[in-house]
Amino acid sequence: MNYITASKLYDYIQCPHKVWRDIYGPKEEKIQETNPFVELLWDRGVKHEEEVVSKLGKYLNLKEGSIDSRFQKTIEAMKNKMPLIYQGVLMHGYLLGIPDLLKKLPDDTYFPMDIKSGSGFEGTNEEEGEAGKPKKHYALQLCLYNDLLNKLGFAAHRKGSIIDIENNEVEYVMTALIGVKNKESWFDLYQKTIKEVESLINNKIQNKPAQGGICKLCPWQYSCKKWCEDTKDLTNIFYLGRSNRDKINQDLSIDNIDDFIKIDVEKVMKLKEDKKKAGDSNFLLRVGKDSLLKSVKRAKILCQTKKPVAYEKIVLPKTDYELFFDIEDDPTQGYVYLHGIYERRKGKEKFIDFTAREISDTAEKEAWVSFWDYIESLPRDGYSVYYYSAHEKTMYKKLQKKYPDVISVEKVESFFANSNVIDLYSIVQKSTDWPLGSYSIKAIATYLGFKWRDETPSGALSIQWFNKYLETKDASILKRILEYNEDDCKATMILKDALEKLSV
Repeated sequence: MNYITASKLYDYIQCPHKVWRDIYGPKEEKIQETNPFVELLWDRGVKHEEEVVSKLGKYLNLKEGSIDSRFQKTIEAMKNKMPLIYQGVLMHGYLLGIPDLLKKLPDDTYFPMDIKSGSGFEGTNEEEGEAGKPKKHYALQLCLYNDLLNKLGFAAHRKGSIIDIENNEVEYVMTALIGVKNKESWFDLYQKTIKEVESLINNKIQNKPAQGGICKLCPWQYSCKKWCEDTKDLTNIFYLGRSNRDKINQDLSIDNIDDFIKIDVEKVMKLKEDKKKAGDSNFLLRVGKDSLLKSVKRAKILCQTKKPVAYEKIVLPKTDYELFFDIEDDPTQGYVYLHGIYERRKGKEKFIDFTAREISDTAEKEAWVSFWDYIESLPRDGYSVYYYSAHEKTMYKKLQKKYPDVISVEKVESFFANSNVIDLYSIVQKSTDWPLGSYSIKAIATYLGFKWRDETPSGALSIQWFNKYLETKDASILKRILEYNEDDCKATMILKDALEKLSV
């Protein structure tokens, strides 16, 4: 039987198509090797779980044995009112759940708990005074466990909790509304998702692949990409996305770029308004005129003109020092291990790195101090800095909170507010378009003829390489990380030069 499990719910939230493709997709097109970064996340999760479990005290361990035997032992243990059960198995119909912990409550019902190596809530600590909101995949996973407990007669509530990376227990209430404007509860969403997943795994319905950022870690990434390219799927268009693709497919009966290019946006918007007046507010829901016009324009550049365009003159500062900037960090540990600068001055170029060679506050702080010492050594107003996306700015704000004695929050904000410190991604997105499905620095720089020295350049793999370096202290691994970062910085330089030429 193809059971609905927590992992299938997670897959559905990340990519609805993966649930179907894992069962019915062409197996010869699936990458068989596990992505090293995914493997790192698994290992880190296992270690965190072991640390939490080691501090639990007395509990019943049901980790070993077949699924059926563990299920029988779990039922027996709950009937015997065992206070704490580790890795018990819950089954009912086509539902299968293995919560990390089942805790007995005072009324002898059971409460599901899962151990996670991330924050218990989305956005926790992102803003002062905000605790964040429930993570969708955590909520649905806990809903599954809670639903099974209710179906089996061992719960009369709709609650569960996450033990997060900081060992905090974060409670999830399944009857709570998802958002202020969304009148659906987490359990409502779970029930809807269960029906979708059940139909997919039993091949009652099929859905389409899509191109997206989440694909990078998926074993089907090349298979789905080939399908999207062969069918001229709308998700080949930058930023159009799966949701808008599905609405356009359904409401306009357009499922390829050739037909999409031909649409009359004004007529489509008039039709949408007429439908709304007639009571159909779901027609092209959340597909606006401006986004549709932009997508049609990008589709024409992608498939017809096949050349990048600039919509305005791009004026960049002229300075003695040009710095092309990129950091490497491990988000699973909240740790910045490398600040890279490719410096260009009067025709001469060199790469400068400020690298933490171990995981410690001391090493991270020293690397950051060295970066600021370098910046402050440059002539005031005599340098310009280029980076790609807001990630560097976000991480530097976090580093300032972590090490407030290094530099003030005002100085960090002033640095990024400087008109000579420029996020090239904001220029690319607002002022240009490219004959590409992705506007990542790797996609654009590769289009411009730049080539990374590493055969598998990836920020995620850089994290895996760094963790391997920490284990082995192998100098060749550190060299690979530095070369990768240097190439990212060089790619930013290539893009900066191209933008200036493009806007002439």
